[in-house]
Amino acid sequence: MVVIPKIQAEAVSPSRREPQAWAKWGAMLGISMGVFLFALDVYIVNLALPVMVESLHTDFVTIQWVVLSYLLAIAVFVLSAAKLGDIFSKKRLYILGMVVFTVGSLLCALSPTVEWAIAFRFLQGIGAAFLSGLGTAAIVEIFPPEQRGLGLGIRAGVFGLGIMLGPTVGGLLVAWGDWPLIFWINVPIGLVGTLMVARLVPPSAGSGISQRFDWAGTLILSLVLTGFSLGMTRVQSEGFDSVGAIALLVISAMGFVGFLLLELRLPEPMLDLKLFRSVEFSLGLALRFIGNFVMAGAIFILPFFLQWVKHYSADRAGLLLAIPPAIIVLTAPIAGVLADRCGTRIVSLVGLLSIALGCFLMGGFDAQLTLPIYIAGVVPYALGVGLFQSPNNSTIMGAAPPDHLGLASGLLSLSRILGQTAGVPLVGILFSSIAIASAQLTPDLDVTQAPVEALVVGVQIAFQVMAVLSVAAAAIAAIVWGLHKPDRLS
Repeated sequence: MVVIPKIQAEAVSPSRREPQAWAKWGAMLGISMGVFLFALDVYIVNLALPVMVESLHTDFVTIQWVVLSYLLAIAVFVLSAAKLGDIFSKKRLYILGMVVFTVGSLLCALSPTVEWAIAFRFLQGIGAAFLSGLGTAAIVEIFPPEQRGLGLGIRAGVFGLGIMLGPTVGGLLVAWGDWPLIFWINVPIGLVGTLMVARLVPPSAGSGISQRFDWAGTLILSLVLTGFSLGMTRVQSEGFDSVGAIALLVISAMGFVGFLLLELRLPEPMLDLKLFRSVEFSLGLALRFIGNFVMAGAIFILPFFLQWVKHYSADRAGLLLAIPPAIIVLTAPIAGVLADRCGTRIVSLVGLLSIALGCFLMGGFDAQLTLPIYIAGVVPYALGVGLFQSPNNSTIMGAAPPDHLGLASGLLSLSRILGQTAGVPLVGILFSSIAIASAQLTPDLDVTQAPVEALVVGVQIAFQVMAVLSVAAAAIAAIVWGLHKPDRLS
């Protein structure tokens, strides 16, 4: 490990001091620019991929890495960024993330080959890791405890807005011009956002204590997460009978055990396992993983249902898919206010149960689906997501010690990314295997060859499993919370 000496704090009041009202909202605006950027780029590329295949003279398997490299970079670097946020100024590191993201976007737009596009998307993802890993901690420092739910609710709403606009904006930009436009648009937004953070976000100091940065732990965890992401990707394309995929997952699991043993031995580890002594903190992260597992699975399955079963055009399916994120954007800030008044636990539980209800109703979708029935299914699901996210985040951050807010914020992002990484392939495998079995096809055939009736069975069972998982998560949380009082704040 390398010793990082104590650095001079910026000439400010302690970071936990509440700023003036106008400064607080100005800072929120600056931080939200970064949140919006990295959220927008999660899905903005998706509708451009077919065009990029032609333009960059590549194939379907390779072009997927334009998306995967971005998510992988966030997964690999988000904890490191969060740990650095507990050592150095969160504001300066957030600005660094904005700059790296903007430069990465510029280079992506100029990419001459798919290999360069993949590499520069990885660079862009490194910047996004700083924005993702530090944004929540910065908001917690700015807002007092009684308004924390509101601040985190606004952040969740901005994130949802970026996710919602990504496919729509990407499709419009590709229609108006060519695929580089989806990256060019980030450059002016990134420049303005960087200036806003520099001007509006109050300076924050690090811990003020000489700390060691855990390079060995960072390297091992990076390899573990890379192996896990690659393994899950191969499972998605090759199934669980792939020797290579299973080998990657087994090696990743062994590496993770080694990482935990290393962290237990170090005096100043990257991942302080003492955080997990808090039942509130540990359960909150587990619920966040499950919630994002279900959300990612639902987002993954719905487009196939709308286009393969209902035979809707891409633009019509896109409009229908915009309904849940729009509801989430509107619900998230309200959920934050409710959490501040009623407590995070009860609002989180209501959110999980509403997600379960929505998944149960979507588990009844069939080829005769009408618009009212579709809305009746996705509305409770989207309301549940909006009600669950920000109170759950507030529970986790409230249970974290003040000097570990950066790490806690990083774990928030990591649990979300891991939930998404696991949810998409596992729900996809469940859907395809059920559909193929229902159609009595041989396992080596692709799900696209299954008839509509078999696809409907696959979709229904996938959503029913996600409903059961959500109910189980809510039940476990209710039991655990009934036995334990909040560790710090909830």
